[in-house]
This record gives sequence, C-alpha cells and structure tokens, in this order.
Amino acid sequence: MEPFFFEVRLMSNSLWLAMGLVLIVEGLGPLIAPNGWRNMVRQLSEQQDHQLRRIGGCLVVAGIVIAYVFS
Repeated sequence: MEPFFFEVRLMSNSLWLAMGLVLIVEGLGPLIAPNGWRNMVRQLSEQQDHQLRRIGGCLVVAGIVIAYVFS
C-alpha cells in the first residue's frame, strides 16, 4: 500500500474516532440529566444571535487550542 493512501486512511479513522467522541460527550447531557439539558437548550434558544456567535466562536477556539496542544 502506498504511503499516501495509508495516511488518508489513518486520517479518516482519526476523524471517525473524533466524531464518535463528540457524539458520546454530546449524548451524556440528555442521558444523565434530561431536565437540566432541556433547560439549558431553552436558555440558549432565548439568547440573541450575537451572543450565540460569541459562544460558538469561543468553543471553536477552545477546540483548536486543544487539538493543537495534543497533536
């Protein structure tokens, strides 16, 4: 097998692993505390667009920093 295809396959496996971990973490809230999760979603839905963008931006930056530190 050529090295390029091995790297693509390895990257693909890493992406699927990352996606699986995201789904696990995202699923813990409604599994463990459905009422608290529902209240959090309700509060988020009442936020203004600029506040949601700020929250999303902070999450993206935090994810980039974590990925950089552990790569």
